[in-house]
Amino acid sequence: MSLQTQVYPILWQTDRVSLIDQTRLPNEYALVEVTRSDDMAHAIKTMIVRGAPAIGVAAAYGMYLGAREIQTGDRDFFLAELEAIAQKLRATRPTAVNLFWAIEQMLKTARQTLGSVDYLKQTLLETAKRINAEDIATCQAIGAHGLSALPKEPDKLRLLTHCNAGALATAGYGTALGVVRSTWNAGRLERVYADETRPRLQGAKLTAWECVQEGIPVTVITDNMAAHCMQRGLIDAVVVGADRIAANGDTANKIGTYSVALIAKAHGIPFFVAAPLSTIDFNISDGTQIPIEERDPMEVYQIGETLLCPPGVEYYNPAFDVTPASLITAIVTEHGAFAPSQLQSKLHEQKLS
Repeated sequence: MSLQTQVYPILWQTDRVSLIDQTRLPNEYALVEVTRSDDMAHAIKTMIVRGAPAIGVAAAYGMYLGAREIQTGDRDFFLAELEAIAQKLRATRPTAVNLFWAIEQMLKTARQTLGSVDYLKQTLLETAKRINAEDIATCQAIGAHGLSALPKEPDKLRLLTHCNAGALATAGYGTALGVVRSTWNAGRLERVYADETRPRLQGAKLTAWECVQEGIPVTVITDNMAAHCMQRGLIDAVVVGADRIAANGDTANKIGTYSVALIAKAHGIPFFVAAPLSTIDFNISDGTQIPIEERDPMEVYQIGETLLCPPGVEYYNPAFDVTPASLITAIVTEHGAFAPSQLQSKLHEQKLS
């Protein structure tokens, strides 16, 4: 397989969306062509596309694809049908707030745009393209701010990450892996340690794949090796992504993140969350209000065709956990890196400046 040095998991191609099928990585690099909103909802739900920012971008295109399917010249009927499409997309992944943010951006555009239904449809496509382009620029800014926030010593850093918050989880470049990329490009990265991230193995399959594409040194470890690596002095900082951040800084990310944060705190290792402003849900005060998606138990008891557990046992498969703000050193956004307690005031200052 040839190396994909520029990874863009979502691309608009003339009249359709081209998605990298992340369920087939790293063994096969394959594209899925999406032309209908129902197919985009399926791609999001089945994790063909995954990662909070990428889900948001995909949902924006899904809204346009759905709008394109509405055959009417009546504005009110069009808006009612568009809301039904939005509801279908909202139901795909309940934890990732970017999904809801992008859908609301598309609905807001439709409500506020004057003109014919055809003009509304074209404006929705341009809005989805803008959300796509802005996400890449946002990730590059997160990478730069993250690099500045990382420890100044040692000169060459060893970073641990959990799950995949890279180009594959965004429109390109990545959030947590955006920080990794910026650190690598600045000559300050010695190595990335990637938790395998059970049960879906996004770290082993996706983070490692991305690093290999760009020649970034990467070591995959099982999730239960993180404490050992920290105890041995192999980790200088932890950088993870987020699917939803509460107003107080409590952060929902892939299951196992909370464990990593606890271990990092015990070893005095800084723990950073990298995420765009759109991931912060200021409508919820703390992490207890974040809905936690539960997925098919088959992800736990089976890998491929191989059964891992005996018949008759029961399963629990939450896809996310919540890391309390007290365990987070800083939240890195496109506007800078802030302690969780500073989040609301600092971002308010940014909006006013």
